[in-house]
Order: sequence, then structure tokens, then C-alpha cells
Amino acid sequence: MRSVELFTGCGGLALGLSRAGFRHEALIERDGNSVRNITHNKVCGLQHVAHWPILREDVRYVDWRPLARVDVVAGGPPCQPFSIGGKHRGHEDKRDMWPEAVRAVREIGPRAFLFENVRGLARPAFADYLRWIELSLAAPQIRIDENESRDAHLRRLEHRRREALYDIRILKVNAADYGAPQKRHRIVFLGVRKDLDIEIETPIPTHSHERLLWDQWITGRYWERHGLSRPSEEPAGANDARVARRLRQHMIPPTGKPWITCRDAFSGLGEPGSRDDLANHIFQPGARSYAGHTGSPLDEPAKALKAGDHGVPGGENMIAFADGSVRYFTVREAARLQGLPDDYEFIGSWTENMRQLGNAVPSMLAEVIARRLAGLLSRERTDKRKAAA
Repeated sequence: MRSVELFTGCGGLALGLSRAGFRHEALIERDGNSVRNITHNKVCGLQHVAHWPILREDVRYVDWRPLARVDVVAGGPPCQPFSIGGKHRGHEDKRDMWPEAVRAVREIGPRAFLFENVRGLARPAFADYLRWIELSLAAPQIRIDENESRDAHLRRLEHRRREALYDIRILKVNAADYGAPQKRHRIVFLGVRKDLDIEIETPIPTHSHERLLWDQWITGRYWERHGLSRPSEEPAGANDARVARRLRQHMIPPTGKPWITCRDAFSGLGEPGSRDDLANHIFQPGARSYAGHTGSPLDEPAKALKAGDHGVPGGENMIAFADGSVRYFTVREAARLQGLPDDYEFIGSWTENMRQLGNAVPSMLAEVIARRLAGLLSRERTDKRKAAA
């Protein structure tokens, strides 16, 4: 199946779609550093990336019509306008690119689309804009008129809802529930053309917090897997301790796989700088913790990687060790948290690469959702062939 992607960044979403079997017809990214990283890995012949048609372009000036009728349009519009850590200006922020995502869907007319953004977009302060995004993607042919306000356009979209071309589901997900070693809460827009007559099925979580607690505090398999003695104390967090007591009381193992922790994700890397055969695993000095910014415990999924408006924010993107010490994630560790392979090499500064990784979509989450979407579209094609026969 063919896809087009906007706002590619360093390629987390694109990699997930590639692993799910999609062939990218175009990947659009205007940031030169991100394009240089992808291009470097293309030249190195990295699996999947070697065949990516990456273009350094501003989406505002791309004519999408030559790409008409691809299967899927995907992307992660810049999240800073809606991020809890940002300036919260929403559609008034010049970085808001949701109108361009809508235009791409209108001009391409894909069978389906997949967009990802921060959960801050679902806050009450942005309720009207979230509704505008939803209805604009559902009926992209109903354009906003020149000099028409966003509110007036929203009222017009509400009035003409029966003209929608796409069915849409807005999902609230935690990437840790889909195999990412990171507690990254996001919202996902899934849309499928109405004329395909496909019911959108939401992806079922594959991993769980409860299963991690089961393996850590009931069976102890987590510690055995890492060659460690089981700690004598109970979980540090009150909620974790409560859940562990309930699991111990009922002794019924939760289904699915355990959340993947930082210790799981970093297995085999060794200390920063200890391996000559591994790129980007270099110690970065200066980490410190303070109230509200204490790093990520080693035996939990990481807190969400953050990019920050001006480089890596202080007190974030760190490992928090049991003895109270902290250190910054290396670029390689952060790449593992986002599901990029060890042979994906980053060029440029630590700060710049961490910014790109902080903005990336975890490839594990992208792959699970893309596989579900591919399955729905394949089923539609199979049904049509059967009907024709």
C-alpha cells in the first residue's frame, strides 16, 4: 500500500508505517537537520530508510494533487501550539499546521489517513478547535472561505455534517500500552473514506502496567531476566503497591505483555562511551533534578521524551538511578525509547538530535496502528474481489 507523510521529522512514524508494509511515495519535512539525518541513513543503506523519498519542503507550498489517490496520508503536525509544556496558543500559533493536514487530505483524497498529536490538544481550552479539526478532516471539501472566521466555518461544518467523506475516530493512547518503553500520551486521528463502508476498529493494547507489576512483584521474572536479585521492598509508588497487593490477592496473571522499562530498552548498550561499535552513545554532562523534574526510574517506562522550545528542557530526558543520581539519556538511548534501530546514525549536536527525538512518534505505536489500518483496507479490497467474482 502507498502512503504520503507530512512532518516526517527524523522518521519515527515513517518507520512504523514502513514496518507495517506501506511504501512511501513522498516524505515531506522542512527542517534541514531532520532531513540530513534521514538522508545520511539513506546513503548508509539502512533498512526501510534506504528507499524513503524524503523531500525538504514546507508543506504550505506543496501541491499534493500529483499524489492523488494514494492509500494513506499520515503525519504528526507540530505539537508545540497545544503541548502542556508549550505556549498554549493553539490555532493562533504560526506553527499550527492542521489546516495543511486538511488540505493534503482534500487534494490527495486518500482511502484513509492517520495523524498524531499531543494529548494537550484534547484539553477543554482547545475543544472547539479539536472539533474543527475533526469535522474539517471528515469533510475536507468544505473549505474555509476567505475572510471567514474559524468559528463561522465550524458552524458551517456542523450544519453540513451529512456531507462528510470520511468516518473518523479520535483515540487517546499511551505508547507504553503498544510496546514503546515510554509513557507517551497522545491522541490519534484515524479516518477512512465512507464509500469504502469500513468500520474503524481501534487497535487493542498489547502491553500493560499490571503485567509489568506482576512480573516484578509477583513472579519476579523481570529481575531474573536481568540477572538481578528481587528487591526486598515493595513498589515505591502508592498506586503500584496497591495494584501489586490486589494482584497477589487474586493470583490471576494479567493478559498481554508487560510494559517495557528503561532497563529493558537499554539492555546490552553498556555505559555511555564503552562501545566503539555503537554510534551516538556518548555521555552528556550537566544533568540535574529538581522539583517536578526528577528523571525516569530505570525499572519503569521512561517519561515522555521532550523537545522543548529551546533545546532539551532542564531536568528532563534523564535516567534516575536508585541511589538518587541522574544522568541525561544518550542519543542512542533516546532512539531506543522511540524505536529507532541501533544502526540509525544521528549526525549533529546532542541538543539538536534530542530535539528531533523529542518530537518523534514512537515507531512501535505507529506500527501497531498502521497494521490495523492496513488490515482494514486489505479487507475492503478482498471483499470487493469476492463481490466481483
